[in-house]
Amino acid sequence: MNDKSDNTLDPFAGARTALTNHGLIAYPTEAVFGLGCAPYDEVAVRKLLALKQRPEHKGLILIAADYSQLLDYVDDKKIPQDKRFTVLQHWPGPITLVLPARPEVPRYLRGDFDTIAVRVTAFEPVRRLCKALGTPLVSTSANRSGQAPFVTAEGVYQEFGSDIDWIMAGDTGGRDAPSKIFNPLTQEVLR
Repeated sequence: MNDKSDNTLDPFAGARTALTNHGLIAYPTEAVFGLGCAPYDEVAVRKLLALKQRPEHKGLILIAADYSQLLDYVDDKKIPQDKRFTVLQHWPGPITLVLPARPEVPRYLRGDFDTIAVRVTAFEPVRRLCKALGTPLVSTSANRSGQAPFVTAEGVYQEFGSDIDWIMAGDTGGRDAPSKIFNPLTQEVLR
């Protein structure tokens, strides 16, 4: 397996190299393994969409270590001051929020929407990964569309092999369901 997380000098060197080279990475999340890439890298995002056989119009989730990592994507000024606490109280945690997208966020990330799905995770392995890389990550379940997501690094490697440039070893957070997707401004639950 192409796991580089046992490198004691820099456990994320392989992930950093993958992102630099338009690569895809896999990592454990709260419930399943995620597939990801740098959200600012259109080449990598399009590779990810093709690998998953996922249509662009659906949009993608970004996962981050903290809210500040999402400010290039979320139009923070469109979150009303009187709702700010209600919106941000869900984080860090396993809840994906649908928030207003900045106008320059490309369609390949937001899909057919003027919003973007984002999560500030409390799951420490992913927090460390996002902090080490200095960026949020596109985060989608490690599976092809219509199939069950993988919950182990070995399963991801067996299914995707060399299409994934770096796989983080480790266990998922043990949740039995993917993150809830919720628009806190409209109260709409999407998943």
